[in-house]
Amino acid sequence: MIALLNLIASAITLYVWIIVIGVVLSWLVAFNVVNTQNRFVYTVVDTINRLTEPALRPIRNLLPNLGGIDISPILLILLLFFLRNLIVYDLPIWLGLGY
Repeated sequence: MIALLNLIASAITLYVWIIVIGVVLSWLVAFNVVNTQNRFVYTVVDTINRLTEPALRPIRNLLPNLGGIDISPILLILLLFFLRNLIVYDLPIWLGLGY
C-alpha cells in the first residue's frame, strides 16, 4: 500500500513539473523567444496545454480578473503540494500503515 501511495505522490510531482514547464513555455511564446510555427515546438506546447488546461480552467473560472496576471498555476501547484503531503504523511497514519 505504501508503494502505491508513493507512486501517486510521484505522479503528482511529475504533474507539478509539467505545470511549471507549461508556464515557462507560455512566457517564451508570449515574448517570441520560441516560434510556434516550428512543428515540434507547436506539438510540445499543444501537448502541455492539453495536459494542464483541464485542471487550470476551473481555477481560472473561480478567480477574479487580475488583468494580465494568471495566478491559477500557483494555486494549482499549492493544492497539489497539499494533496501530495496528505498522501505521503497523513494517509498512511490514517490507514494504520505508518507510525
